[in-house]
Amino acid sequence: MNRTTERARTPEASPPPAPLASYRRCVERIRLTWPAFARRRRERLQQGLFDAPVEKIAENILEDLFTAVLDWDLTGVNLQVGRADMVLSRLGVKRLVVEVKRPGALAWHRRAVEEALDQARRYAGEQKVRCVAISDGGVLYAADVEAGGLKDRVFVALDRAEPPEDLWWVSIQGIWRPRVDRQGAALRLIPDMSAAEAAPAEPAPPGLVHPKYHLPARCFAYVGSAADPRTWKLPYLLANGSPDMKRLPKAVQAILSDYRGAIVTLPRAAVGDVLVRLASIASSLGKMPCQCQTSAQVYVELHDTLDQLGRIREVGCCSGPSPYSP
Repeated sequence: MNRTTERARTPEASPPPAPLASYRRCVERIRLTWPAFARRRRERLQQGLFDAPVEKIAENILEDLFTAVLDWDLTGVNLQVGRADMVLSRLGVKRLVVEVKRPGALAWHRRAVEEALDQARRYAGEQKVRCVAISDGGVLYAADVEAGGLKDRVFVALDRAEPPEDLWWVSIQGIWRPRVDRQGAALRLIPDMSAAEAAPAEPAPPGLVHPKYHLPARCFAYVGSAADPRTWKLPYLLANGSPDMKRLPKAVQAILSDYRGAIVTLPRAAVGDVLVRLASIASSLGKMPCQCQTSAQVYVELHDTLDQLGRIREVGCCSGPSPYSP
């Protein structure tokens, strides 16, 4: 991938955007609409829980970004133009070719980023467009195609709390203006490693216990941070590591049926792992319905939920619907 990352040495050659009325209006709009966009983006990402077409989710996030945060008309956000995923245009003039990838696809993989940029440049060349972008709904990078390479235009993380004012450079009024001072616009790649390798599990400090349950982190079905007991949820083991016969079914109920009105907040991506963990202990006790004809309803619901999620085989008991499901 041939990219130009040198910044111009004379930024004063081009006036900064701040004095422009269009810049001020755009920044005001970005600041005003960013909280709603952030909430909407989180909701969009949840659509991927049930095998939805995940690239479409990223496209929807970008459509929200360009039309709700920025100033593009919906009619100017064109999908599947030629082989390009998204092309932004105004008055019939194509301004930006966007290569869209599934959420999270560009966060850790250098090769994926390079391939996406190559695709975007190729499609832009076919359609004679001089600006390209890549995004997975989590980051957005845009660049100008110049002299056989790419010159940085904007790089923003879409999950940040603060409104990224640099988005002006891909607004209707900003996209056609050359960016001379490219400070902060460079594509920043995270090293080629998995998220797990980059952020290893944090060990719990010796002797640390939950202030309410007086149990260490290993006794909880969900541990957000081993160093922060406030993130430990659903106790299900005793201090010696053996199953807690009273708390185990309550932990399951807290997820599946809001036990006694208790509201347990877990990341949705972690729910399957937590249920597998609880079911594995129940299976070791012979409590699952494929093991016991008198299995309690809570374990029948646990079995069927894991079957619905396609994870019942991880528990080591029978697959398929519970024979005792209503």
